[in-house]
Amino acid sequence: MELLILGVLLWIVAHEFKRILPKQRAALGDKGKGLVAVGVLLSIVLMVLGYRAAPFVNLWYPPGWTLHVNNLLMLLAFYFMSPGPKKGAIFYRMRHPMQTGFALWAVSHLLVNGDLASVILFGGLGLWSVVMMGVINRAEPGWTPGPKGSIAKDAMFLVASAVLLVVVGYIHGMIGPWPFPG
Repeated sequence: MELLILGVLLWIVAHEFKRILPKQRAALGDKGKGLVAVGVLLSIVLMVLGYRAAPFVNLWYPPGWTLHVNNLLMLLAFYFMSPGPKKGAIFYRMRHPMQTGFALWAVSHLLVNGDLASVILFGGLGLWSVVMMGVINRAEPGWTPGPKGSIAKDAMFLVASAVLLVVVGYIHGMIGPWPFPG
């Protein structure tokens, strides 16, 4: 469990290095980008190893219908992490589409995983994502949305997100639990 917690903490520190220690990050220049990338990669390795090694401590049994909600939320998560919200007509005024997609990813995984390691991993990362939206809003209050795009762009990115959901779901099923009903 320690590796998992360390991985989540390293993810947060690597992503927030610039906000936590701005002078030190600025002093690193372009080398800082590499350091952050290594920190993020190491955090992912620690989270994967820690999650797989964590003992199963059940907190609740998710009902079967949550798998359908999970897949719908994952479709939305892929869409919000795509350029669709910025280039389309429906969500172009949304300030944090990528963080929203990340939070949806976390919530969708919490719905179908009722164990302690999942709460630490997905709950920790989801909480980080939501907190960061508030931190960004406070640090940069003068945000304005870009130009409104087209419904066609929304549709295009939604279809691409559906294809990505199937591809990632298939890969997910090869290395972990099968994410689709049946």
